[in-house]
Amino acid sequence: MTSALESEAMIPAQLKELLLQSLVHEKGGVLVYSTALECAANMELHAEWSQYLEQTTNHVEVLTRVCERLGLDPGEMTPACQIVQDNGKRLVIAMKTALAAGDAVGAELVACECVVLAETKDHSNWELIGACATEMEGELAEVLQQAYDEVEDQEDEHLYHTKGWCRELWRQSLGLTAVIPPPEETEHASNAIEAAKAKQKAHPKDGKHAR
Repeated sequence: MTSALESEAMIPAQLKELLLQSLVHEKGGVLVYSTALECAANMELHAEWSQYLEQTTNHVEVLTRVCERLGLDPGEMTPACQIVQDNGKRLVIAMKTALAAGDAVGAELVACECVVLAETKDHSNWELIGACATEMEGELAEVLQQAYDEVEDQEDEHLYHTKGWCRELWRQSLGLTAVIPPPEETEHASNAIEAAKAKQKAHPKDGKHAR
């Protein structure tokens, strides 16, 4: 007997688009992290991104399994998927260009910014997948929930910790007080509220001018 999940017609069209785009974006993330590691001068950041590269590689496998379980072709490239792929390539090109300029500090900052951009989209994708898992029913919801549960905590760390690295390395480059590794890292921030509290604790005077 054929499962309903094996029929692509049973999957809402926009959910299919979300899953395919998310998969393409995760594949791009593997390339982004591989290139970012070439730019990472700070050894703690290099070690963290090495871990994130491994996790992102697994996220590709997770989404590939989701597509296969739902009867989708994980290799299908819709027009929007092509745009997602092109955006990822542009981030890689930006880092390669920064490396070629011979400025190690500048290249590391560019890499941080590229990772933040990639992870912001990644985080949004997984939030939407989690929302679908919550509001849909049956085996479809179960498949999405399993994937979400496996990945979401890692995605939170990727985004908020790298945003912290980006900010603190920029502060360091500007000659400002910087906390390395960033407070998001040492405070184990796993959501936006915790990240904001960690930043405030490290830099309570930010934006407050002396009078």
